[in-house]
Amino acid sequence: MTDAEWKAFVRQGTRTGKLAITLASGRPTVTPVWFVLEDDGKLRITTGIDSPKAKSLARDPRACLLVDLEEPPYGFVRIDCTARLDSDPTERLRVATAVGGRYMGAQRAAEFGQRNGGDDEVVVEFTPLRVVAIGDMAE
Repeated sequence: MTDAEWKAFVRQGTRTGKLAITLASGRPTVTPVWFVLEDDGKLRITTGIDSPKAKSLARDPRACLLVDLEEPPYGFVRIDCTARLDSDPTERLRVATAVGGRYMGAQRAAEFGQRNGGDDEVVVEFTPLRVVAIGDMAE
C-alpha cells in the first residue's frame, strides 16, 4: 500500500487497533484499542493513567499497533511506533471526543469524550517509525 492507502485503511470505519506492548515483567501483551489517526500523522488513544498500557509505555515507549481486515480480501497495517503520554486536560477531552465520534458516532462523541477524557485518563500519542501495509491478500 502507498502512504495514502494505508492511512485510508486504518481510518476506515470502526476498525480497532491491536496494541502490542511489553509489561514490566518482560511479558509481551496485546490489547484492543480505539484510536484516531490524525492529520499530523500521529495516532492517538486515551487510556487510564494507572492502566497497564500507560504504565508500560511510560517505562518503555516502544509499541506496535496492528489494524487488520478480518474478512476477504484480508489485509493489515502494522505500525512500529514510539509513544508519548500527554495529560493535558484540553488534549484529553479533544482526543477522547474524536475517538468517541469515530467509534460511537457523532451523536455520542461528546458523551464519550466526557467519559474517556477525565482526570484519571491520559492521551497516548504514537509516532510511526515503520509501517508494513499489505492489502488484498486473498486476490
